[in-house]
Amino acid sequence: MSNDAKILGASAKSGRWWFVVLGLVMNLCLGAVYAYSIFLKPIREAFAGISAFQANLPFMTFLAFFSILMFFGGRLMEKMGPRNLSILGGVIVGLGWLLSSFAPNIWVLILTYGVIAGSGVGLVYGCPVALGGRWFPDKKGLAVGLMLAGFGGSAAIMAPIANALIPSVGLPATFIYFGIAFGIIIVVLSLPFRFPADGWVPSGWKPAAGAVAAADLTPGEMVKTGSFWGLFLCYIIGCMAGLMAIGISKPVGNEIIKISGATAAMLVSVFAVFNFLGRPLFGWLTDKIKPRNAALLNLFIILLVSIMMIFAKEGNNGLYVIGFIGFWLCLGGWLAIAPTATVIFFGAKNNARNYGTVFFAYGIGAIIGGLISGQAKDVFGTYTFAFYPTAVLAVVGLVLAFVLIKPPQKA
Repeated sequence: MSNDAKILGASAKSGRWWFVVLGLVMNLCLGAVYAYSIFLKPIREAFAGISAFQANLPFMTFLAFFSILMFFGGRLMEKMGPRNLSILGGVIVGLGWLLSSFAPNIWVLILTYGVIAGSGVGLVYGCPVALGGRWFPDKKGLAVGLMLAGFGGSAAIMAPIANALIPSVGLPATFIYFGIAFGIIIVVLSLPFRFPADGWVPSGWKPAAGAVAAADLTPGEMVKTGSFWGLFLCYIIGCMAGLMAIGISKPVGNEIIKISGATAAMLVSVFAVFNFLGRPLFGWLTDKIKPRNAALLNLFIILLVSIMMIFAKEGNNGLYVIGFIGFWLCLGGWLAIAPTATVIFFGAKNNARNYGTVFFAYGIGAIIGGLISGQAKDVFGTYTFAFYPTAVLAVVGLVLAFVLIKPPQKA
């Protein structure tokens, strides 16, 4: 493809920003899982007798299959292209939400919402990320961060919608409405997706010295580097803390801080705005101050807000709001740091497969975070104990990031 190629009627250099817009809107649909804390109480009421841990299993399963299918999606994308893979995933997303309306128990909901919808999101999610890496060699972090901002900001829109729909039409109908809407929107927005020709760069742009990866590593070569393991382990810690907090945002507000259900739901939307902002902010920071420094800053914030939430008690509204803003912001940050660092360290050629491998960290973090929050509530009777592990692991992450997150050495 020449530098003069057109994208939606515009030159490639300017038209490529349409992919950012399409990716952002698409991710608003994909990220509805971040409004799960709004569904938590209705799910426990619909399936009487389930524990806090069981009620969180659809959320944990969704995120686990999201990460697993990201891995396979990277390989499928090489054969199907981003357009066809995104269309397929969009259909599966819509089907998963739709089938959730018929779930007679928590185990079927785990299958429909967790496995099916989560798998669909895993197939779609990597398509905008890969487009950002290919079309924006000059602004990788910013472009990917803006696209993924939709995922992080989704709860700002979906939480109030769900909070209004569930009491008026019921939980099953809410699943139906979301499923139909998401399926249609994702499929339509996927239609213009395509990669540039190999080696395409924006006209007039030349990479700065040292900005190009030493080599285009395959996933097998990548996992043999310390850079991969530093990034992977820190990504697990960042996702564990953020996803745990996202899953319990509303109940922590209700049960520990003692704010009303409506206020807690409203605050989930506020937190989502910071998850939205975390992606372009940390994407930009990763471009400007390098992945290691962006990771260190992110993990330090996680440590601070974990300590704040350990001491938060009834009436400490300020600690709660600042703490959860930090968790949501930092999760958004990791979902920009990790893909940007992957393409910077390991090259653009195999980026879809490489990031699919790195993204396993997200699923592992989701499972660990769900286990910590569910067990803290079931065993100790309060979510406060969930923040001790996040504080300790943030310290571990700071050490790992300082030592290991750096470009791999040349062979």
